[in-house]
Amino acid sequence: MAENQLLIPLEEYLKAGIHIGTKFRTEDIKPFIYKVRPDGLSVLNIEDIDRRINVACNFISQYSPEDILIACRRESGWSIVDLMSKILGIKKITGRYPPGILTNIQLETFIEPKLVIAIDPWPDKNAVNDANKSGIPVVALCDTNNDAKQVDLLIPCNNKGKKSLGLVLWIITREYLKRRKIVKDDSEFKYTIDDFSKD
Repeated sequence: MAENQLLIPLEEYLKAGIHIGTKFRTEDIKPFIYKVRPDGLSVLNIEDIDRRINVACNFISQYSPEDILIACRRESGWSIVDLMSKILGIKKITGRYPPGILTNIQLETFIEPKLVIAIDPWPDKNAVNDANKSGIPVVALCDTNNDAKQVDLLIPCNNKGKKSLGLVLWIITREYLKRRKIVKDDSEFKYTIDDFSKD
């Protein structure tokens, strides 16, 4: 693995456990699985994870902050999503997804994002379904147990652990600001990986 081509040092990926999947494996995620450990847990290929994060960063950075919505039903991701939303100025829904917010124009809370990011397409399935109905592309973090049929761009990763989630969203946040030329380089990005995985 050419470590100098990765978005971050390999040890940071390993430390966060970004590559440790579940015992269950769907067809959608099988191509990203490197091996299965003796305890039955799947191990994702870190090069593939890095490559997909890079592709996702290029894609997401084409959208203005006001056109992006990030959805996170899982409580372990709420503070991370809150921080990402605050830094980038993107819309967020943490906790229960309000039905019809993307599809019912008569609702006072109706919004029209041009991109939806889902932390996990299973608990965030209502947001993913509504995005699909509305023709809004979906980028989703997908663990080995995720069905990605309604996802336009998946990032294979451990989407359950706080450190792993924090790391993925830290990279996306940093790269979004760099690729939109809001910050010049890594030295201008003042947030650390730890800021994204604090309780």
